[in-house]
Amino acid sequence: MKIYKPTTSGRRGMTGIDFSLLSKEKSEKSLLVNIKRSVGRSKSSGRITVRHKGGGVKKLYRIIEFAQKRIDAPAKIIALEYDPNRTAFIALIEYANRERQYVIAPQDLKVGDEIIFAEKTPLKPGNRAKLKNIPVGTMVYNIELEPGKGGKLVRSGGSFAEVLAQEENYVNLKMPSTEVRRFKNECFASIGMVSNPENRYYRVGKAGKSRLKGRRPHVRGSAMNPVDHPHGGGEGRQPIGLKHPKTPWGKPALGVKTRNRKKWTNKFIIQRRKKK
Repeated sequence: MKIYKPTTSGRRGMTGIDFSLLSKEKSEKSLLVNIKRSVGRSKSSGRITVRHKGGGVKKLYRIIEFAQKRIDAPAKIIALEYDPNRTAFIALIEYANRERQYVIAPQDLKVGDEIIFAEKTPLKPGNRAKLKNIPVGTMVYNIELEPGKGGKLVRSGGSFAEVLAQEENYVNLKMPSTEVRRFKNECFASIGMVSNPENRYYRVGKAGKSRLKGRRPHVRGSAMNPVDHPHGGGEGRQPIGLKHPKTPWGKPALGVKTRNRKKWTNKFIIQRRKKK
């Protein structure tokens, strides 16, 4: 983590991520693709449907292999790279047949290391195995929700889930949110913790840097007029004047459960996440 000296008002309080451990080579050209961003607008009508989005610097999308379908084929790490589309670092791997793929890089992975994806693998960061073959207490990431569908959960920088228990056909995992959840033991998961754990301490520092990331200014509801927001109005600086915060459309906005009570995956949740 870089901590800058307060040479200007923008620099004061700003922190940066240390990229010195990453490779200096250019990204793999065959794994880059241009994706047109909607920047908060509906593709059908062109109107703004998500506020505070727009602008930002151009960036190419890195094609990440979340499923790792090449089983029992060792792969060598040839580069560790920064990905502008995610908080985690990514690793460029190469198989014996010269095929290359991008995967999410775990913490403590180095260039030259070898990883493998199989039903049962050594407990080494980056290796990918079925949950039934991963012992209790192990940290895992990039976890499948359904066998063969690819990793969907625990992919952000510094995150990990912990294997709590092995049952008949299920494995209990403690998620980063503290939720305890059951997964089918045939699902694959990668061993270790996602790289870049210092991302949680990253501070943008100034508005201009936030605009480069495609984030437009977020205006407080209490600074608006009553016609524009439920929090608006009043002479001078006033509180919101309501018992609970609301969205601009009048729906509750703080501490409200939004998960569908009839969702079929509710049966897999053993313990809900703790409220802060």
